[in-house]
Amino acid sequence: MQAMRIHRIQEVDGDNPALSLEEIPVPRPGERELLIKVAACGVCRTELDEIEGRTSPSHLPMTPGHQVVGEVIAEGPNCKRQLLGRRVGVAWIHSACGHCPECLRGAENLCPAFRACGRDAHGGYAQFMTIPEPFAAVIPEILDTEITAPLLCAGAVGWRALRHCQLRNGQALGLTGFGASAHIILQMAEKLYPDSPVYVFARSPREQAFAVTLGAAWAGDTADSPPTAPIAIIDTTPAWKPVVCALDQLAAGGRLVINAIRKESGDNQHLLALDYARHLWREKHIMSVANVTRADVIECLEIAASTGVRPHVSTYALTEANEALLQLKRGQIRGAKVLRITPDDDAGTDANSSPSRPGR
Repeated sequence: MQAMRIHRIQEVDGDNPALSLEEIPVPRPGERELLIKVAACGVCRTELDEIEGRTSPSHLPMTPGHQVVGEVIAEGPNCKRQLLGRRVGVAWIHSACGHCPECLRGAENLCPAFRACGRDAHGGYAQFMTIPEPFAAVIPEILDTEITAPLLCAGAVGWRALRHCQLRNGQALGLTGFGASAHIILQMAEKLYPDSPVYVFARSPREQAFAVTLGAAWAGDTADSPPTAPIAIIDTTPAWKPVVCALDQLAAGGRLVINAIRKESGDNQHLLALDYARHLWREKHIMSVANVTRADVIECLEIAASTGVRPHVSTYALTEANEALLQLKRGQIRGAKVLRITPDDDAGTDANSSPSRPGR
């Protein structure tokens, strides 16, 4: 089978391809594992973090990819869910122990033995992959395959962040950065909190304009002030400056939810501008979002299926993964990027949501 693999830690700069296209054996499913024929895999900023060493793979070479949609074509021994022939999704959560205090209280995302798909186990930048049966999510029939891929990470972690905002209908929500996750959060907020204005803080005028077309009540630069102070802001950027700016804009008693797996260390100087009276006083709350649970993934898919939330996707062939990652690194973002994994690996196109029927 074909797979795009990480062999070394390096900068994604366009001079040297970060991923290598290889022919490797099709994996065999082990005890209570599924073999999935991959149809689509989302491209996530976390792949940049893996390649550039901010959240390094547990071993090399590694096949990245954790927003995977495909068909179950084989089952290992003792599988119980009867998923053969079903369309399933695989998210960042590859597995968790199931018996630690965190798992027992429903916080498997914080399990000390948490393993990430595409970082600790081979992921979906390939034609086939395996996953423990309990961690495969059945895809609702109404959702198109390529549209579903970003929902498995950008959508699921965005839903987790939105839930942590503890927003009430009518309260203003802010979003800093407007990439794959934020453009899904905006749609979710519009459906679940129809009277809540959503304000988008983004450096790029293109991203600001895109946010307005999706229904944002206001869009401006990172340091601009919206019409009213948001009671909650979700930060989806890899930088520290938007965190400080968000605290400046946050309403008294408000909540800043940081939805990022890592922050760039070179941006730390902005933390020196943090002023207690201006940014933290008046009972402002700060929390992070770490990984996702299986419940987050299932709930996100259900919300999308029932409300019509649909990511905007640009599709690429598997062999174009390096180009997709380079565009992501350079900020060439409009919604989400998805690899289409097909036998002939045909060229990428640009696609928008609104599927007429489920992809298969």
